[in-house]
Amino acid sequence: MPLIRQFAQFWALTKPNVVALIVFTAVVGMFLAVPALPPAREAIVGAIGIWLAAASAAAINHLLDARIDAVMARTAHRPLPSGQLQPRQVLWFALAIGALSMLLLVAFVNLLTAVLTFCALIGYAVIYTKYLKRATPQNIVLGGAAGAAPPVLGWAAVTGEVHAYALLLFLIIFIWTPPHFWALAIYRREDYARAAVPMLPITHGVEYTRWNVLAYTILLVLVTLLPWLTGMAGLIYLGGALVLGAGFLYYALRLMNPPNEQFAMETFRYSIIYLMVLFAFLLADHYLADPLPMTPSAPVLRVDPMR
Repeated sequence: MPLIRQFAQFWALTKPNVVALIVFTAVVGMFLAVPALPPAREAIVGAIGIWLAAASAAAINHLLDARIDAVMARTAHRPLPSGQLQPRQVLWFALAIGALSMLLLVAFVNLLTAVLTFCALIGYAVIYTKYLKRATPQNIVLGGAAGAAPPVLGWAAVTGEVHAYALLLFLIIFIWTPPHFWALAIYRREDYARAAVPMLPITHGVEYTRWNVLAYTILLVLVTLLPWLTGMAGLIYLGGALVLGAGFLYYALRLMNPPNEQFAMETFRYSIIYLMVLFAFLLADHYLADPLPMTPSAPVLRVDPMR
């Protein structure tokens, strides 16, 4: 029984719900990168490697945020602040699964994916968590690149290149991140104030943050039209994107004068569903519709895969 409990604590370090969304968008990137099915080895090992890297970044985040987590009601139960794991255990766990991730990606996928994945890991676990999160209320905007990387990693894993369409997927998640996270920050603003984390609702007020959520949501709806406008996706995706975007706009507009405090959390939850279903529409459109073929002239960053 103690072994099971300890496993549960290490599992919690990986933030499984967050990492599941990361891996899902990476896998969608893999399938969108090829006309049929992606190569099995690169897809499977790539997904495992990306998952391990994201889990390692999450564990490092736990380690660096232990002081903050201890004073926030939302995170006080986590393994480190609750005393169920020690910092040294968390550090070795994070380093071990991070090293395994790099080994798998270099040996069985390609060097480009390994390098990009390592950059995303450092971007989130160190640059965002250690510096940006504590330095500026625009932390989630500046640090959003690391969280937006998974579709690019998935695309690179099966093709050995970074295509312009992969960067469109990156852009969608990058613009989605601020309204997604600021909705949570509005709801948890007392926690962030207690932990002295300069989130936007703390430094500029809730009303200002609501306007920013609305502005980014409008921008997001426009950005999600780009896969259709560029020929990456067809009408199945366009219809889904418009319906989902209308839903997000409803939440953003209603958040300007919410019926209760809980509505910010409802907006946060919808944003997660939004991203998952949006990428599901991309995947469905890829196989059911007949989008324009990728043009050879589209810019790519290539690398020779290490086989």
